Amino acid sequence: MNEDLAQIVIYYATKPHKELSELLLNKSKDNLISSLTDLLTAYINDKNSSSLREFITVVISGYQHNPKKLGYNGFKQNSTIGGKPIACEAKPKNIQTDSYEQRKTKPKLNGEGGFNDYTIERLKKDAKENLNILSSGFIDGELQYILEFPFSIICQQLKKQLPEKRTVGTYTRMASFNFSHYGNYSKIKIFYLNKQAIEKNIKYFNKNFYLFLIKHK
Repeated sequence: MNEDLAQIVIYYATKPHKELSELLLNKSKDNLISSLTDLLTAYINDKNSSSLREFITVVISGYQHNPKKLGYNGFKQNSTIGGKPIACEAKPKNIQTDSYEQRKTKPKLNGEGGFNDYTIERLKKDAKENLNILSSGFIDGELQYILEFPFSIICQQLKKQLPEKRTVGTYTRMASFNFSHYGNYSKIKIFYLNKQAIEKNIKYFNKNFYLFLIKHK
């Protein structure tokens, strides 16, 4: 974090907003641009939070983002008159290349996603809502793709990972899916596709998933 950004962040957390405003007004345009760029870079690549990647995925796909932790990630109006709003769950994945070669297990973008602390009750609720899944991929914070498909397509894959009965208070740490579980669905929507970046970053993609992406216009 550069010195200007560090100062701004500390002021934001410890000073009245009036003093923060004065600090910003005294910064040069170049310093502000540099600070904002550093802040966005750190935020979008944060390993402990996918909030910004989630926001980008939801909004580009035409949904209204839900900033609350409870509930689905986004909603949009149903084209059917009087229809219930359509919900979505965003599943973004980011690969950071700076330490990629040093990792024993090298991650690949494969249209994957997962549901944390999942239960059979939650799966039934999600299936009833018939929400859409938004699977997106980033490399060093740069968006590569956004795909959309119905939750129903991966429902059985998730169900196989859950016990038929569970003890109250227990849950499955992660129920996951990837492109192999929905790739045969013929109506996958592509909301965003950066083919130039994907071709440049081929080493970070699962082969079959890469071939699927680059064949689309």
